[in-house]
Amino acid sequence: MNRSIVGLLLAALFVPLCAVQGQKAELPEPTEKRVYKEVDGKALEIWIWKPVGWKQEDRRAAVVFYHGGGWKGGSPSAFARQSAKLAEKGMVAFSVQYRLTTQPGVTVVECVKDARSAYRWVKSHAAELGIDAGKIAAGGGSAGGHLAAGLVTLGEFDDEKDDRSVVIDPVALVLFNPAVKLDFERARAGAAKEGRKIEELLRVSPFHQLKAGHPPTVIFHGDTDTTVPIESVQAYATKVKEMGGACEVVVAPGQGHSFFNREPHVWETLARAEGFLRERGLLMEAE
Repeated sequence: MNRSIVGLLLAALFVPLCAVQGQKAELPEPTEKRVYKEVDGKALEIWIWKPVGWKQEDRRAAVVFYHGGGWKGGSPSAFARQSAKLAEKGMVAFSVQYRLTTQPGVTVVECVKDARSAYRWVKSHAAELGIDAGKIAAGGGSAGGHLAAGLVTLGEFDDEKDDRSVVIDPVALVLFNPAVKLDFERARAGAAKEGRKIEELLRVSPFHQLKAGHPPTVIFHGDTDTTVPIESVQAYATKVKEMGGACEVVVAPGQGHSFFNREPHVWETLARAEGFLRERGLLMEAE
């Protein structure tokens, strides 16, 4: 992929993590951290939150989260609050570290490959993780929402070292202001200014690779988001439904990008996400 075009996309979508920095010390720690993959001597971790009373023989539902940060920043701690709360509800929650485009030789394609490798690791280790391999959901915010959507749309970009007999098939997606349609005006204008085509960019655009069989999806998005236009996720949802799938966009009036990281929206969006997961048999009924 042309690095100039990728750089344009990163500039358009990178949002500093200052919105959550003030809460960093209070973020719940994972139960454990495991290495799911090593690349060029670098270990990539997956953070795990387990419910109280977890046992290896359990067959619990799970959710795999991917952090945002424009593919160039961020960490698995971004979804620590959501992961800890869902673990309290009985799920096993995961948050994935992936390579970042600030590292030499890394493009968005490598981020996609890592996201797919992490999901395969979770599914292939289901027995020891105490989860049901047929009840794994995925989620993410901004660039991480792109990676979660890429699990079901960007099969072209598997890591050649992955065991591709492990099918990537999340049963539901929970996305927060996700970058799922990468032809918005800001990106197009930048590409035109450089005299470059955007075809390479569209290869990693989930919207442009959509096909039938998309899992049920909920998207949380602010209607004043100037980083990822709400029209892009609305178009994504429409196309999913035209192909026979289910995709709901929950609009947050007056909210911009990464609103879900801020109080009280972090808990409001999570409550709606819990309802979505419960309807699909991934969470136990509320007591």
